[in-house]
Amino acid sequence: MIVYHASKKGFINDVFNGTIADDIDHAFLIHLGRHTSPNEKLSWKNSMMHMYKVINTSDIPDNSTIAIEYQIPLTSKRIDFIISGVDDNQRSNIVIIELKQWEQAKLSSKSGIIQTRFQHGESETAHPSYQAWSYAYMLQNYNETVREQNIQLLPCAFLHNYQEDHIISNECYTEYIIKAPLFLKSDARKLQEFIKRHIKYGSKEDIVWLIDNGRLRPSKQLADALNSMLHGNREFVLLDDQKVVYETALNLAREAAKGPKQVLIVEGGPGTGKSVVAVNLLAQLTKEGVVAQYVSKNAAPRDVYTAKLLGSFKKSYINNLFVGSGSFIDTPQNTFGALIVDEAHRLNMRSGLYSNLGENQIIEIIQASHFSVFFVDDRQRVHIKDIGSKATIQKFAESCGAVVHTAKLNSQFRCNGSDGYLSWIDNTLQIRQTANIRLAADDYDFRIFSDPNQLFETIKEKNQINNKARVVAGYCWDWNSKKNPNAYDIILPEFHFKKRWNLNADKNLWIIGNKSIEEIGCIHTCQGLELDYVGVIIGPDMRYENGQIITDVTQRSNNDQSVKGFKSLIAHNKIKALQDADEIIKNTYRTLLTRGMKGCYVYCCDKPLTEYLAAQLEPQHDESIPELRIEPEVNNEVKYIDFLPLYSIRAACGYFGEGEMVDESGWMKVVTPSRHIPARNHLMQKETGLMKKLFSNLKIPIILP
Repeated sequence: MIVYHASKKGFINDVFNGTIADDIDHAFLIHLGRHTSPNEKLSWKNSMMHMYKVINTSDIPDNSTIAIEYQIPLTSKRIDFIISGVDDNQRSNIVIIELKQWEQAKLSSKSGIIQTRFQHGESETAHPSYQAWSYAYMLQNYNETVREQNIQLLPCAFLHNYQEDHIISNECYTEYIIKAPLFLKSDARKLQEFIKRHIKYGSKEDIVWLIDNGRLRPSKQLADALNSMLHGNREFVLLDDQKVVYETALNLAREAAKGPKQVLIVEGGPGTGKSVVAVNLLAQLTKEGVVAQYVSKNAAPRDVYTAKLLGSFKKSYINNLFVGSGSFIDTPQNTFGALIVDEAHRLNMRSGLYSNLGENQIIEIIQASHFSVFFVDDRQRVHIKDIGSKATIQKFAESCGAVVHTAKLNSQFRCNGSDGYLSWIDNTLQIRQTANIRLAADDYDFRIFSDPNQLFETIKEKNQINNKARVVAGYCWDWNSKKNPNAYDIILPEFHFKKRWNLNADKNLWIIGNKSIEEIGCIHTCQGLELDYVGVIIGPDMRYENGQIITDVTQRSNNDQSVKGFKSLIAHNKIKALQDADEIIKNTYRTLLTRGMKGCYVYCCDKPLTEYLAAQLEPQHDESIPELRIEPEVNNEVKYIDFLPLYSIRAACGYFGEGEMVDESGWMKVVTPSRHIPARNHLMQKETGLMKKLFSNLKIPIILP
């Protein structure tokens, strides 16, 4: 997604006229439904003035293309500044520039990490060259257009307030500075030369527009990449806060081997990359000879990972890598170098089928290892026995005498990279108030169905692509098929809809099974895993009435262990019990609604809830009517072919040919409902060439056939 888009000439004019920060802010409002902060506007104003000075030369063509705050597909990360064009060899190039207003920094012993001062104080962050390179890497790997058209991505970093101090350019960062050159306060001329080498001419096609509308590669999922990662291959480049957490964890694991016990607690919501960082840590620590294990309470992720690895590794080796959270009851102190606990919010007090083994899973894990890292999301507590909150883990870690560190993952890599969707879910389910009151269609493919059969068939169609779409539901129906395989579980008689729970055939491998699309999953078989598309049936345990989301634990199935013991709890403290049940039900649906990387489709048993959810969506544009794209300026080569002039009403009121000239207000992209009309075939080129000469003289806008 492009927030600001103009030619170099248009950008120069916007900066010169002092409107650039307001223009970007207005674009933010249009695209993201919100204004940005005053500090960010000030940052744009300052940084864009420096970029104005760098590119304000006739050696950089006026019709090269500028994009500001370009969002990398399928992520929430944005590239600060892009300039595109072609070089002497007519190769399409994109220069990616990471802009920083830093004035000083401190060295870090962690690879690719540096420390600097932000508004909230000093903290560690990715080195600007690493950041620029990683953004280019992500764009290269996500966008098929970049690969198919051989577009060269050239990342760099420009710290326009930073005087050379041999810290930001220290030799420990050489690996990344080579990949993404670093330009400081006195290097504006060098940056200009860097751009001039690669952007000699404007492109006949808008390269940034091509990329933004290009075909995306199938999204990479952790389970599919696991085998390669454990063989030492890079499958995921960690971005920003992921990189900081990863390097921090590695550093603490190395320190703990020769010093006091270390504990790292990492907070992160759905799709922030907790599992990706966890498995990267497992692979690297194992490579370094550290005895490490990946720990999870939920068996489904472990079983899926095991299934993906069988045939490449011995089963005993796999079983030693991926273990349950109840595996450390009798483990001697410091047996392991590192224990990596994913979905730590699911940890229980005691272990075993009947919760009668051990004393405390958190303490047992901490005691068993020199270093332990807990990846936690307090809003994914979905079982009455879940105790793994950030505060609880910290309390028990301190009681064990461990040195406790905390970190946070914020960036979104699921749900189309939409931070707004996650905030919208929280606001809509009334978990917490956010500013995301309405969900725009551009944010995420979210649809509401009035018929569960239509939902199911739509998900089945999506599943034909790559077997990565499933339907899940709240646990509101008994598991009848457990005893009678011919029985059905989820039955909605008014729609003649009947399906089975998934736990008979594929069990915990349901999410990757070849035939399991016909079955419905629940929270226990999908938490910690991801899909491309997820269908969610919201059962009668959640409804909408009198302006409130109402949860009803009595509508949960008696087979659901998540709320087992609720009746006895309500007898002791009714208010607390109802609060816990409300939290568990809302968290369950929050988790289910965030399993899809590309889309989520919903059916609600409660009709008022359906109407309420629909009211929280922005009105969608009619797809049969193309969205108008109007640019202030376009290259001469595409005028009257791909773009037609747009005039104000004065043109209609005046007299063409009688001396009054009306300049165009902009240029409108020619489209049809199904495709762009570039008029590129041989016959149309001849025809449009004649028409271009005719209408460029007349200055009359016309839509070509």
